[in-house]
Amino acid sequence: QVQLVESGGGLVQAGGSLRLSCAASGSIVSFNAMGWYRQAPGKTRELVATITDGGTTNYADYVKGRFTISRDNDKNTVYLQMNSLKPEDTAVYYCNLRQLVIQQYWGQGTQVTVSS
Repeated sequence: QVQLVESGGGLVQAGGSLRLSCAASGSIVSFNAMGWYRQAPGKTRELVATITDGGTTNYADYVKGRFTISRDNDKNTVYLQMNSLKPEDTAVYYCNLRQLVIQQYWGQGTQVTVSS
């Protein structure tokens, strides 16, 4: 089993910044991908960004140029730096880890609220 613990959410004004962190522990294999997804009220969960253990990143179009995903493999931790936040970025942000093709784990989620 793998446990994911997120931190760093909160309330910020539009145009502000937040940094999310997610620490993974448990049965983690070397080759994996970690990422962030978000879910706003009444909407389905959507991709924000992912990063492989080798550092390859992928971003949703609506966050490109504003958000940056990074990771520290030694700490099994993934980060999401969110700049130029907009009210439409308001959502619960979930950390995700995928490994061995079929294993997928989720964190408990952290609320991000952007006021206008």
